[in-house]
Amino acid sequence: QKFLCSNCNNILKKALQTLCGHRYCSACLTWIVRNNKNAICQKCKEEDPNTLGEESLLAEERAFGDAAINKEISELRVHCVTPGCSWSGILKDFEEHQSLCEYALIPCHTGCGHVVMRRKLADHLENGCVNNVTVCQQCQRSLASSEYQSHSTSSANKDGCCFSEVGCAFRGSKEKVKEHETSAVGAHMLLLLQHMRQLQGTLCSAARAAQGLPPQPELNLKNESVLQQLVREKVISELENKLHVFENIVAVLNKEVESSNLEILAFRRQSELDQNIIRGLELKIAELHRCLTQKDVGLSSLHKSLLFSEQASYDGIFLWKITEVGRKLQDSVTGRTVSLYSPAFYTAKYGYKVCLRVYLNGDGTGKGTHMSLFFVVMKGDYDALLPWPFRHKVTFMLLDQNNREHIIDAFHPDLTSASFQRPVNDMNVASGCPMFLPLAKLQSPKHAYVKEDTLFLKCIIETN
Repeated sequence: QKFLCSNCNNILKKALQTLCGHRYCSACLTWIVRNNKNAICQKCKEEDPNTLGEESLLAEERAFGDAAINKEISELRVHCVTPGCSWSGILKDFEEHQSLCEYALIPCHTGCGHVVMRRKLADHLENGCVNNVTVCQQCQRSLASSEYQSHSTSSANKDGCCFSEVGCAFRGSKEKVKEHETSAVGAHMLLLLQHMRQLQGTLCSAARAAQGLPPQPELNLKNESVLQQLVREKVISELENKLHVFENIVAVLNKEVESSNLEILAFRRQSELDQNIIRGLELKIAELHRCLTQKDVGLSSLHKSLLFSEQASYDGIFLWKITEVGRKLQDSVTGRTVSLYSPAFYTAKYGYKVCLRVYLNGDGTGKGTHMSLFFVVMKGDYDALLPWPFRHKVTFMLLDQNNREHIIDAFHPDLTSASFQRPVNDMNVASGCPMFLPLAKLQSPKHAYVKEDTLFLKCIIETN
């Protein structure tokens, strides 16, 4: 129950503790204060409406961050409730898991309207997403991603014959084209011959027309056969020369490709090694950061314990030194900080845990005219072994620093009051002297109650 917000009743986020001892999420307290004038703690109303006091008023500046509870909450064991997910860990790691959970439902980023498991998003994009299409640059067809690769491979692998410019219409893979060019030399020669005859006829006709001569008659069969043989031999010779050049170029390119592949392979291996080193360093940095955070928390806890040990009293006598009295009195007048709590002290080593609460500008009947001083019974570690209600006489003293006229007041606890019963919360409602000292006398130059902007309050609890 202590991990739940007093407002939303969910697990506390950035827990704040109010003066009345209840805890709220930071966002919840901000919302309550902004939307309710003079907001009262709902838990205080539920527990005992008759004991509502100044400490039950909610204000952001009167609440303080509860680091201890926040740390306990961050270490709580939790598990993912997404169906199918078996992740479990501590709460502070849960937010990171949510962003990576393979079983979480997420909307498709293409805007198709589908909601899919994160682990099935790739399959959806490849096979089911209507918005995930690609246009083929060769045929301009719109294709789904699952079709595009096979389509591109098919289109890319179909090349044309190098004799296509003279009329050969063969197309196929590189291997098929190579086989075709080897086996169809004769057909290619005839295509070249026809192409040459067309060019020769065109040129001759153009020349004779330019000279005003009639068209030349066709070549006889004998001349045509000789011409075919000459053209065939010349073309074959040129093709052999070109083939030799191409073979040399291909050999050089193969060597360069092999060298490039080796360099790429070495680069990839080095990149993998570098990535492994980087991941290892990142893990070490994260581990060092966690260690530093744990040590900071430990040092903070030790510091608080040391301060408490230095200030704690275990004999029922406590002397409270309050500095910067002028500023704190002004804060009390303006309402910025209405009251101050003293450090806790004890009636005995294993006795009652108590503290003082002072209103420098007064509270209740003494507000604006007197300094009010109250006694607070707090929840202690040994309450189960102590007699209740609290019944020891309490004496307050405001010390005259010239040792002339101390202000002294005392009271016996009202045994029927909730202020002196065994505490249920961190502290009971304060009880004491609302008209402890007139403000005029506190500030009078005739007395030395405030000297060098400091005053001393003393509390004596009779434990006999």
